[in-house]
Amino acid sequence: MMLRASSRARVSPSLRLQAIRASSAFRLKGTPWSHELEPHPVASASEIVNPALIEEALEGTKSAAMDPGRVHEILENALDRALLRSPKGMHPIPSSDPQHEFVQGLTLEEAATLLNIKPETQPELMDALYKTALQIKERIYGNRIVLFAPLYLSNYCVNSCTYCAFRGKNKHIPRSVLTKAQLIEETEALQRMGHRRLLLLTGEHPKYSFDDFLGAIHTVASVRTEPCGSIRRINVEIPTLSVSDIRRLKETDHVGTYTVFQETYHPEAFKRFHPSGPKSDYEYRLQTMDRAQIAGVDDVGIGALFGLHDYRFECLGMLQHARHLDKTYQAGPHTISIPRIRPADQAPDALSPPHPVDDENFAKLVAVLRCAVPYTGMILSTRESPAMRARLLNLGISQMSAGSKTDVGSYHKGDVDHETELLSKAKSGQFSLLDKRPLDEVVKQLMLDGFVPSFCTACYRKGRTGAEFMAIAKKGNIHKFCHPNSLLTLQEYLEDYASSETRDLGEIVVEREATTIGGRTTAFDKKMKRIREGERDLYF
Repeated sequence: MMLRASSRARVSPSLRLQAIRASSAFRLKGTPWSHELEPHPVASASEIVNPALIEEALEGTKSAAMDPGRVHEILENALDRALLRSPKGMHPIPSSDPQHEFVQGLTLEEAATLLNIKPETQPELMDALYKTALQIKERIYGNRIVLFAPLYLSNYCVNSCTYCAFRGKNKHIPRSVLTKAQLIEETEALQRMGHRRLLLLTGEHPKYSFDDFLGAIHTVASVRTEPCGSIRRINVEIPTLSVSDIRRLKETDHVGTYTVFQETYHPEAFKRFHPSGPKSDYEYRLQTMDRAQIAGVDDVGIGALFGLHDYRFECLGMLQHARHLDKTYQAGPHTISIPRIRPADQAPDALSPPHPVDDENFAKLVAVLRCAVPYTGMILSTRESPAMRARLLNLGISQMSAGSKTDVGSYHKGDVDHETELLSKAKSGQFSLLDKRPLDEVVKQLMLDGFVPSFCTACYRKGRTGAEFMAIAKKGNIHKFCHPNSLLTLQEYLEDYASSETRDLGEIVVEREATTIGGRTTAFDKKMKRIREGERDLYF
């Protein structure tokens, strides 16, 4: 079958924005946490994600998923596009069109077909999918894995998400807000581990305002520790913001990516899991990334919480969302996150997920997303076990958290007994974790598995964001910057923070990987020499 989406003519970004202005109201909405002070044109929810088209694609490709010939054709097309070869079944793309001179990923129909493959009865097709996903990942991102840690600032929240321990109705959880002194202690603790990237998170509540959050950004950015500790990139995962407040976020000059999970892209399911609170507005939340682009924050992150609704629907919802952003603003999502529901205190749908995703289908959806949106970073959290995380690194994941804690103020307190963490009434974390390894152990294991741990933040500070980053990534050239930078930041970690065992292994890895730098060998060697002599923060 041929779906309507695959036959649409391409519309230029400027005409697309004009259509949005013509068909959409100028909203002046906002929330109690983030008031809107300026009108702006936004696409409606149905213009961003079309549930009926998703359902049509899933139903209409079931037979195609049973056809090995069709599946292999889709995988060949996906690989051709990632390798910048002319894919079968696609119209020639004019090289003068900067938006389309690079890889396009999968159509909705193609992605739906792959999602309909059944791991239990089609193992050979699954192996072919996994092989293709790994080839695409290595083509775009190489073998480097970016590392970061989450930092929770407050667990007060007025929302009622049925899968989250922070939900306002949870009376068991001790509530807290980091003071400035505590925030400094938390940041110092993370720096002493070796972290350079942090993800700041908070609930939505008047006890911790957006102004408080902006102050926290400046505080984190200002902290320094010996020998050379600093946070070089601050990403944020916070409630939906108005255009006017996103402008204020950008004006801090410290924020990299602004992430908001839609949680579920199914409108009716969304209502069920968010019965009250500002977050219960499906459309306003879905429009957040449009507002971010309007406000000038062009590195955005999207995600779904797998287990709330049919995982296949969620994947196609993210794909439609990504396509909307790419077509409208010439910048798809910088990152896509794929968390699975984990048990959380007093959160009924976290204890018994309505649509649990088993390991095989979870691996499948990661591989499909890598084929569908090859230019986008894919993030995996410590919700998954070390074994599962290791497996998914070979299927598309390019970023992962390490040494994470999800309770407010937990880093500077040091290690505590986590054995009773699960479902404990005294536990203040947002959800339970399966990978509790410290950063140094994660770094060491990544290198043993053939990966290069990366603490690089160069693109953000060199202005390679939004459409400019996408133009490089979609041409498959981002590795020319990221690979040497990953080695430089790894060497910093080895010099300042690594255990002796990790340092010895890391020196071997750096020496091996340095031979793959290519034309920048001389410049790279000079920077590496300066780092070994004590300089820091050198990058391409």
